[in-house]
Amino acid sequence: MSEGLVTVSYLGAIILFVLTLGGLSHQETARKGNIYGMIGMTIAVLATVFGPEVTNNIHLIIIAMLIGGSIGITLARKVDMTQMPELVAILHSLVGLAAVLVGYVNFMDETITFPTDIEKAIHQVEIYIGVLIGAVTFSGSVIAFGKLSGLIGGSPLILPARHWLNLVLLILSIWIGYEFVQHAETGDAMTYLLIMTVIALLFGIHMVMAIGGADMPVVVSMLNSYSGWAASATGFMLSNDLLIVVGALVGSSGAILSYIMCRAMNRNFISVIAGGFGTDTGTVTAGDAEDQGEVVPIETDEVTSLLQNAKEVMIIPGYGMAVAQAQHTVNEITKVLRDKKVNVRFGIHPVAGRMPGHMNVLLAEAKVPYDIVFEMDEINDDFPSIDVSIIIGANDIVNPSAQEDPNSPIAGMPVLECWKGTTTIVLKRSMATGYAGVQNPLFFKENTRMYFGDAKESLDAVLKELQ
Repeated sequence: MSEGLVTVSYLGAIILFVLTLGGLSHQETARKGNIYGMIGMTIAVLATVFGPEVTNNIHLIIIAMLIGGSIGITLARKVDMTQMPELVAILHSLVGLAAVLVGYVNFMDETITFPTDIEKAIHQVEIYIGVLIGAVTFSGSVIAFGKLSGLIGGSPLILPARHWLNLVLLILSIWIGYEFVQHAETGDAMTYLLIMTVIALLFGIHMVMAIGGADMPVVVSMLNSYSGWAASATGFMLSNDLLIVVGALVGSSGAILSYIMCRAMNRNFISVIAGGFGTDTGTVTAGDAEDQGEVVPIETDEVTSLLQNAKEVMIIPGYGMAVAQAQHTVNEITKVLRDKKVNVRFGIHPVAGRMPGHMNVLLAEAKVPYDIVFEMDEINDDFPSIDVSIIIGANDIVNPSAQEDPNSPIAGMPVLECWKGTTTIVLKRSMATGYAGVQNPLFFKENTRMYFGDAKESLDAVLKELQ
């Protein structure tokens, strides 16, 4: 494939990736956006593999692609929707690892020559930054995977003087980078690069370990941004314009999404990185929960009666719906109620679930109509007119403490104000706290009814009676 054809292919791929981001911004066009992305990536890979830059061992590259593609297809088929956050996190780690490996290979490649010392120094800086970002992304994503999968606890690890520790690591990385460039012609350069890699790996671990459970959706988005910048840095190392542009698109879009999610939680990015939600100060003990009053349980026939007599119903899904895989039953209940002329809508909090858009993806999978799914800002003022609100496995996103308790770890976080409706039905397995480790006063309000049990089994029972 000629250089000109490769350039045209790259340009086409970039256009398709831009269309992908545009398509993913709306539920109705998300599927089309994914198709654009797949076509664009196929064009980009083929143009790179069969371009003039690759002259040797193409068969090895194709074998590696077949192995990697087989693993990817297997994971896509086997991983449940509830495990998507973990899958996204671990895939981010692979991007970071790739940036690190490419950086080392590029550094050790003795065939690369530069006409001037300035160009060589710039290339060394590109390698250093690429390895640095890649290592932070790799270790941070692995820890995020552990937290999301439950292998690591959701509570933050708060080390003494942790902010000073981060500052020292940052300053040390900058100094080592200077020494790395200065000793580029000697064997010491590799030593400096290895030391920086270890520091970056430790920084990534400490950064994510210090972040509380309720901030994990922002962490996933943040790591997505980091993986993009790592890919962009790799593009500079390889002088690959496509990789630079695509990495910048992923990095900037991930950063924008992180900002949007932080704003939705009334947080700032620095406070998320510093750790916050999920601290011990916000955890309420069982004794504290009892002091708030008694909960009022409800049975299936009562839930059915409330829904049949309602005119306005709001369904608020949370991670519990994902765990129980109850989205299809929720859709069936929605169909039955709408056939009975009940106005059913869905309220989605920006950070519901374990990754951005988690609930939207689940509802789309169950074929819930897009036009009845609303973001928090669109429907929060409507709750006073809602007859029945159904909370399916959500906790922190409907917690009144965010507005009523200034000492709560989630104080100031915008929440869905379901308690302002006539009746709130909460589906939960138990009275356990949410991912932020904060007790929810909603459960003890006079107009709240607790529907205990597995969400899918409970909703299946309700659906049977409604039919």
